[in-house]
Amino acid sequence: MTIPPSPTVKSTPEEETMESLGQHDACERLKEKSPSLPSRRASQMPSNRQSLPTSLRDTICTEREMDWSEKTRAEQIISEPECVNNVEFFINKKLSVWCRVGNGQWHLGKIQSASGDAVCVVLSNKEVVEVSMKGILPANPDVLEGVDDLIQLSYLNEPSVLYNLRVRYSQDLIYSKAGPVLIAVNPFKKVQIYGNDIRSAYQKKALAAPHVYAVADAAFDEMMREEKNQSIIISGESGAGKTETAKYAMQYLEALGGCNFGVDNEILKTNCILEAFGNAKTSRNDNSSRFGKLMEIHFSAKGKICGAKLETFLLEKSRVVQLSNGERSYHIFYELCAGASPVLKERLKLKSANEYNYLNQSNCLTIDRIDDAQKFHKLMDAFNTVQIPQEYQERAFTLLAAVLWLGNVTFEVIDNENHVDVVADEAVTNVAMLMGCNSKELMVVLSTCKLQAGRDCIAKRLTLRQATDMRDSLAKTIYASLFNWLVEQINTSLEVGNVRTGRSISILDIYGFESFKNNSFEQFCINYANERLQQHFNRHLFKLEQEEYEGDGIDWTKVEFKDNQECLDLIEKKPIGFVSLLDEESNFPKATDTTFANKLKHHLKAKSCFRGERGCGFRVSHYAGEVLYDTNGFLEKNRDPLHVDLIQLLSSCNCQLLNLFSSKMHDKSLKPASLSESMNQSVITKFKSQLFKLMNKLEDTTPHFIRCIKPNSNQLPGIYEENHVLQQLRCCGVLEIVRISRSGYHTRMTHQDLAGRYGFLLDTKLSQDPLSTSDSIMKQFNLPPEMYQVGYRKIYLRTGQIGVLEERREYVLHGVVGLQKHFRGYRSREYFHNMKNSALILQSYIRGENARRNYIVVKTPATVSSAVDRELDAVIYLQSVVRRWLVRKQLKNSVQLKKHSHDEKKKTRRKSRRKVSEVKDLPLEQFEVQPWALADLQSRVQKVETAIMQKEDENNALKEELQRFEERWLEHETRMKSMEETWQNHISSMQMSLEAACNTMSPGTPPTEDLKGGSLNDVKDIYVEVDQRRVVFDEDVKRHVEIELERESSAIKKQHAEEELSRLKSRFEKWKKDYKARLRGTKARLRLNGHRNWCGKKSF
Repeated sequence: MTIPPSPTVKSTPEEETMESLGQHDACERLKEKSPSLPSRRASQMPSNRQSLPTSLRDTICTEREMDWSEKTRAEQIISEPECVNNVEFFINKKLSVWCRVGNGQWHLGKIQSASGDAVCVVLSNKEVVEVSMKGILPANPDVLEGVDDLIQLSYLNEPSVLYNLRVRYSQDLIYSKAGPVLIAVNPFKKVQIYGNDIRSAYQKKALAAPHVYAVADAAFDEMMREEKNQSIIISGESGAGKTETAKYAMQYLEALGGCNFGVDNEILKTNCILEAFGNAKTSRNDNSSRFGKLMEIHFSAKGKICGAKLETFLLEKSRVVQLSNGERSYHIFYELCAGASPVLKERLKLKSANEYNYLNQSNCLTIDRIDDAQKFHKLMDAFNTVQIPQEYQERAFTLLAAVLWLGNVTFEVIDNENHVDVVADEAVTNVAMLMGCNSKELMVVLSTCKLQAGRDCIAKRLTLRQATDMRDSLAKTIYASLFNWLVEQINTSLEVGNVRTGRSISILDIYGFESFKNNSFEQFCINYANERLQQHFNRHLFKLEQEEYEGDGIDWTKVEFKDNQECLDLIEKKPIGFVSLLDEESNFPKATDTTFANKLKHHLKAKSCFRGERGCGFRVSHYAGEVLYDTNGFLEKNRDPLHVDLIQLLSSCNCQLLNLFSSKMHDKSLKPASLSESMNQSVITKFKSQLFKLMNKLEDTTPHFIRCIKPNSNQLPGIYEENHVLQQLRCCGVLEIVRISRSGYHTRMTHQDLAGRYGFLLDTKLSQDPLSTSDSIMKQFNLPPEMYQVGYRKIYLRTGQIGVLEERREYVLHGVVGLQKHFRGYRSREYFHNMKNSALILQSYIRGENARRNYIVVKTPATVSSAVDRELDAVIYLQSVVRRWLVRKQLKNSVQLKKHSHDEKKKTRRKSRRKVSEVKDLPLEQFEVQPWALADLQSRVQKVETAIMQKEDENNALKEELQRFEERWLEHETRMKSMEETWQNHISSMQMSLEAACNTMSPGTPPTEDLKGGSLNDVKDIYVEVDQRRVVFDEDVKRHVEIELERESSAIKKQHAEEELSRLKSRFEKWKKDYKARLRGTKARLRLNGHRNWCGKKSF
């Protein structure tokens, strides 16, 4: 019995989204052709399965009919499963084949003989087996062993794909390509294919091997080139390595778009925070993401990271309070217990992890090769990098400790009806202290429930099960609210602000497909999300592409693929879809999990992908396999109730975070709920809404797919389980992807875009429509007919063909730019030379005009000043001649006086020599020494010695006097230098006075009488001062010469005095000429300022 849809049910946002997606697909298939295309009559439009009309095909390429038929046959061969049709050929050529043995495994061997439908095959281990002809598939030659792209395989079949991936996996080559999809096999160990050197090589396009770096690089290049948002969708089952792959993609984008603001490093550090609070150990994965996340990284116009935004989906709250054996709760609890400092542990009353009931219930507290204390220290560094304040960190740790102590709160039964009271122990005290509430109020809220009966409020005691659920509900609420608050803080730190440019790359890392022994509500939501992602994958790689081929009239053989639309209809379709039935049952007060299971079996039994089981179980055939679910807990988890008493308790706490959480929940809790509003508040409905928003966001981006493969279920390196890998490859549709990539057309452009981008390359410029222009471009570049097809609206090119056109376009544009560069350079140089010549002509005219004006101003006073200058020169010359005559006269007198005294001394010396010679000539016999003569001689000798001593004393006195003269000479030199400096200072001060006078009497300002008189008096004072200084200087020189002549008797001193005199005179002459030149300049400036008669006469 089916329930007809109610006419009063309003369409939800999810239905509108699905309807918009359907309309989008219909518009893509039935899109009207552009007005610039050649018009066609309606009767000429072919159906979706037809090719182009014969007449149009003849006009495009008359010689292609044989090529089309050959290509079609080739596509049919590719699309069909490959098989060994000619056994004799394989036997003669000794070609390798794949054969399926009894256990279902594929083995490599060679055909030995064939008899009817049976074939004898010699395996690689020399074992001979007999199999059916249907169990034989051709193997690829050895040269294709371990190729990096599955498209390169000659024979595309499951054993060939498995063997190729196994060969690469054994060589630590974990990345392979399947057309546009990257396949990543989890190695469960560190492989040396990452790092700065590898990243740099991919940035420089030096490496082209399949890699997550290559996918991120392609997304970045396409974003910058097309200015369209990109998305990297990473999918796979739990434990396949999605989180690590997302990290490497972010690292590469950080290296490409690194900036100086540190946002890129913050984005990487958010992974550490999200892993600690959102990842946990499951039975299949030691670091399983228990939530979905979409990291939207924004870039500036120059390709630099300018911010990011994080979105999360469906955190698994039940893991906080309930764990299966061998699993762990969220990593942060264990890291906090192991790595917190002693001071923090004392403040939070923390103990070891095995002391808390929420953590020790699964008998799994550690993970092999993982140090929780070291992880905690990395988490603290990440908090600081993301700029979460220390105060906020301590608040978060306080709430985490409160959640742990809540699990230790126990109850005791007080009556036969199983009513309970809270045990007042250490756990209650610590919870109340950490939450900032009263312990008695906490005990009351956990053991009683307030009911509103009219105007009265009745407190009802809870049973043990109800009290436990109340306690667990409080713990789950606090943790989920804390997680959402952390996401808000991260987004605040990473916010883009006003730098948003519309360029972004979104990286989606969401929980993988799960199938455990016991599957509950969380596993159903996770697998539902994976069904939606698989539909998005199919839509872009299968549906849209093949529908576009058919709708545009392309010769195409459709590739069959596994569509999961039926499973999505089972979950989403109204009014008897799984979501609708769950929400309907959740609103019935007396509904149970058993009634819900019966309702599913009753309404969904006709669905091929649904199968009911005994009790509360049911099976759903997902794209990745069949999963057995148990409805126990579905209704309670979907309702996710939070009692008003708990909200009031949170609002009464002293903790600011708890007050913030309660304020957000208060309105929702107290809001009266109708049927539709209650349904919208359910967990499955909110998750469905989030999922549709995510799909809409991904639809607006260009997707890049990465399929992560888990090689074995034990998470061990080096083990490759073929059946496990094959199941994942089938779920991913890898073989279908490769078939479409082989026969499909990766590059497609509208005729208008192709003509606009490459039309200028045509040799002949004719007035053509875009369709004819596209065909002319293909012909001119001699592209093989099998490498492209012409559709109604677009041109379709196989892989690599667009590169031929781009290379030619770049070559032509490079030549055009070079020509433009030289032309612009020539034009700029011509302009510069013209401007330079014009400036030179203008400057010459201005200089001529200025020279003429200066000549007129200087000409008249120049004649008057020349006569005065001549008189002044004559006076100065006369003075110099007189001074020279006086100096020569004094010098001549002194020389004559010294010469006369020298002659007198010379005559006395000659007479004494003559007397001595006469005495010597007397004979010795005649010479008689008289006693009195001897006495006289002795007395004379004594007199001479006395005179000699006196002369020596006089000489010493003269030397001392000479030394005093030298000292006075040095003093005179010092004095002369000081006089020169004084003169220089006087000259500088007078120049400043003259400049001030000139500024005061500028032509623009009419001078007053005071200013005129003051300036002329200053000039007169200059002449008076010059005369005075000249007289003083002459007197000093004269006195100096007289002193030197009187006291210096040596000829050398005279010569020195003469040299010094001449030096002083030359210095004075030099100073005088310099001063006259400055004085003339001053007079000229005064005349220019309107004082033509500067000597005190009336100026005009």
